[in-house]
Amino acid sequence: MSALPHQPLDDTRQLAAALAAHGIGSDVHHDCGMPMVSVWVGLIVWCEQGMYWWRTGWNPHRQRAIYAWHSAAEPTRAARRVALRYAELRTSHPLSPLIDGAQPCP
Repeated sequence: MSALPHQPLDDTRQLAAALAAHGIGSDVHHDCGMPMVSVWVGLIVWCEQGMYWWRTGWNPHRQRAIYAWHSAAEPTRAARRVALRYAELRTSHPLSPLIDGAQPCP
């Protein structure tokens, strides 16, 4: 019996839920033709064809971005990897004092 094909929007929602289990808030978007999870400044996870992928850095020699990828069949493991990148980016792009001290919307 073959597995059902992955549904990208469902996969992004599963990743967002797995990130929430790590205490990481995110937003799921699907208005550009490809579902994505917006996690932090410089950290967007795209989902297509049963795969998640996100930017992890820059290769100055080749003048292009470096990407990591993970199977959408494992959203919990993918979320763990995304959480590591999130932690890196939080140190280089912390919240501004204005946003950090803001009260949540009612």
